[in-house]
Formats: sequence, structure tokens, C-alpha cells
Amino acid sequence: MNYTDLFRATLPETVLEIAALLVLVVDLGFLRKAALETRVAVAALLGAAGCVVGLWAVAFAGAGGLSFGGEVLLAGGGSAGVAQCGILVLTALALLLLIGSDFTSHAGEFAAVALMAAAGGMIIAAAQDLLVIFVGLELLSLSLYILTAFAKKSGKSAEASMKYYLFGGMSAAFLLFGFSYLYGISGSTWLPRVVCGVNNAAAHGGAPLLAVALVMIAAGLGFKVAAVPFHFWAPDTYEGAPAPAAAFIASVSKVASFALLISISSVALHFMESFHVSGDGTAAFSAQPPQITSGFGAGWPLIVAVLAVASMVFGNLAALVQSSVRRLVAYSAIAHAGYILLGLAFFSWTNRSAEAVLYYVLTYGLTTIGAFGVVGVVERVTGSDKMDAFLGLNKRNPLLAGVMLVLFLSLAGIPPLVGFWAKFNLFAAVLEAAGGVVPFALVALAVAFSAVSLYYYLQVLKRVYVMPGVDESPLRVPPFALIVLLVIAAAVVLLGCFPALLQGWIASFY
Repeated sequence: MNYTDLFRATLPETVLEIAALLVLVVDLGFLRKAALETRVAVAALLGAAGCVVGLWAVAFAGAGGLSFGGEVLLAGGGSAGVAQCGILVLTALALLLLIGSDFTSHAGEFAAVALMAAAGGMIIAAAQDLLVIFVGLELLSLSLYILTAFAKKSGKSAEASMKYYLFGGMSAAFLLFGFSYLYGISGSTWLPRVVCGVNNAAAHGGAPLLAVALVMIAAGLGFKVAAVPFHFWAPDTYEGAPAPAAAFIASVSKVASFALLISISSVALHFMESFHVSGDGTAAFSAQPPQITSGFGAGWPLIVAVLAVASMVFGNLAALVQSSVRRLVAYSAIAHAGYILLGLAFFSWTNRSAEAVLYYVLTYGLTTIGAFGVVGVVERVTGSDKMDAFLGLNKRNPLLAGVMLVLFLSLAGIPPLVGFWAKFNLFAAVLEAAGGVVPFALVALAVAFSAVSLYYYLQVLKRVYVMPGVDESPLRVPPFALIVLLVIAAAVVLLGCFPALLQGWIASFY
């Protein structure tokens, strides 16, 4: 292996690891006796600065990736590059929302673990090998379990972390078991060879073992994106985790996980009958899209479609009866995962599907971070995340109420906010990729449940703007946190009014 190429390909992750160590050194070595507010601000700003340097490192690493023995272990450019940039931006925003928080006195450790989690997410986004995927997933997952438990004075935080850890360990076992079956069928851990080997095995009586492997992998990855029926951890985790940690989990981990699913879906489609690996490791493609009738590329979309429908239906219906805004956002996240999975179930031969999924998950992550930022501020003042805690918010702090209005309407898909364009692009990509009654019916179902989601988002906004508040005294928001939230809301409006800005940027990576 060329170690210069190795260093160049992993430079973004290396930057985050150095930033994590720097945060710990500054916090524990120089600021141990400083005020908690100062330590939190310095840790957050240093972590965000590390993410900015990481963006430069992604551009420097380029589209070369990392190969070993003719097999690509880490991809560069394409969906990997987009997802890595998105992970860095969302991590920086989540860390900036840490400023003003007082849920922990271990500010440096929190920022360092968040940076390590982001490094794991970046590995996942670029991974093209089963073993590399699993290493990245474990680095991300273990860090998220720790972040969930950081509010040591909260019993809900400890309970949520324990449930998250137990469900996560079980899902990791299922995923690794499924990977081992794929290796046994194909004799390789490189995704293209795995799909080719699986396709050949399915044509010669290996379909039952393949079905078991796909179900286990769907269980493992379904947990990561909180897809039904592997969603049980999400409501408790979103409710119990500190607000910055919940924002990180709801955004960064989703971007990484869906980037991995894009890679799997792309390989399953592009590397079926159109792909041939010669003895020297080189690849050749046919000129036309493959006709997939068996093997990985036939079973995987069906499983993803089932998860998509279950998540859309259950997530939206369960959100209707929630009184906790955190849990409402959690069930909303399950529904949004269903919409995104629908795009992956009907993946196209062109880059349109990948670009639509990336557009959706990036804008959703941005909006959700802002939503948790608002919830965290209100919860810090009122001591509750219940809907009634938002009563009269418009009179208590009009700017914060305006941010809440923009973000929740965007999540509901109301034009001209960016959430509308995310859904429009995704559903259009599904209909373009696959004609017929089934895709049209599923898109119609998604649109119908998007309308259902508007009801529970408006239940929160009704309390913000319409219903009278019990306490109408001014609600103090830390100035820096308010600036960050206003920037997020402005970005949601700007990207909604000019959707081509983000679409063009994503397309430039392909």
C-alpha cells in the first residue's frame, strides 16, 4: 500500500482526530479552573474550527479515494464527498449549539467524542468494503452511546443511553452476521465483488442463504436510520439525550447511514449483470442498465420498500399523539427515514436518485439541528419539552418563535422552504426511476402522510402563536445560540428560494 495515498485519503478523519485531542489538551490542560461557560465556548469553537479545516481536507483529498490490491476501500468524490462535507458542517453547527449549555462540566470530552463520532461517520460515507463499513459504524455508534449519557444528572439520559446501547449492540451483531454470510457466499468483502458473487450464487441455488443475509443486514442498517420495526430506541434517545447530542444523532448519524445505503444501492444496481471483474482486478461495464431479476439487486430494493412504507405510516401516526416535542420530532424522524428509503428502494441508473437522497438528508439534518436547538433553549428555561412549554413563545421571544415557524413548516414540506424541494426532488426521482402503478401508489402514500405530518407540526406552532401563554415574561436566549439558530433558519429559507444552489453543489461532486 502507498502510505502517501493512505494519508491523503484519510486526511479529513485525521484532522478531526487531531482536533479532538487539541480540544482535550486545551480544556483539561489550560482551562481546568476556568468558568464552565468559558470552557464550553472554547471547546465548541475549537471543535467547529476543526470541522472547517476538515472541509479543506476533503477538498484536498479529492476524488482519488484509497485502493488496495485493485479494490477500492474508501471512495472519493460522488456521494462520499457530499456526505463528508455535510457531516462536517452539521457537526460544527451541533457543537456551536453547545455554547450556553450547562448539562455537563466535561465540555472538552463532549466535543472530543462528537468529533470522533464525526470521523466514524466520514469513514462510513466513503467505505466500499464490509470490514471498513463495520469499523466506521462501531466508531460512530460507540461515540453516540456516550454522547447520549452525558447529562449525568438526568435519569432519562442514563436510561436512553442504556436502551440505545443495548439495541445498538444487538443490531451490530445482526449486521456482522449478515456480512459474514455475504462473505461466505461471495468470498470477498469488497462491495462490487460481493454483489457479483451473490448474484452468481443466487443463480445456482444460494437464494435462501442470501435472503437470511439481506434480512440481517436490513435489521442492522434499519436500526441506524430508525426505520420501523427497528426504531424503538429513537423516541427514548431523542427525549433523554442532551439537546446538542440529540441534534447530532438526528442529523450527522443519518447523513452517514444514508450515504452508506446510497453506496450499497448504487453497487447493487451498477454491479450486477453489467459488471465483470477480471483476474487482475480491473472492472468492465456494459453500456446498458442491467435487467435485475435475481440476487442482491432484486431482494434488496424489496426489503427497503417494505421498511419505507412501514416507517412512513407508523412514524406519522405515532407522532399525532405525542405531547413531548422531542418525541414528536423522533417519530417525525422515523417518517422522514421512510421517505428517504422510498428513494433508495427505486434507485435509478443515473445519478438523479443519489442526488435527490443526498439533498433530502442534508436539508433534513440542517433543519433538525435547528429544531433541537430551539427545543433545548425552551427546555433550559422552562424545564420541560412538553408542547405546553411553548405556549406564548411568540410573545416571549419573537425571533425564537420565528425560527421555530420556519423549521417546522420546512419539515412539513411547505413551499417555498427547502423541505418542500427536498420532497419534490425525491418523489420526482422515484417516479423517474421506476414507472408503473406501484411506485406511483407509494409516492401518493408519501404525499398523503406528508399532509398528515402538517397536523402535528401545527399543533406545536398553534401553541407558539395562537394559544395564550401562562408565563409571558421575556425568554432569554444566549446571544450566540440565537445567532446560530437564525443562520440555520435563514439557510432553510435561502435554499428553499434558490434550490439550485444546493443541487448544483451536489452535482459538482459527480
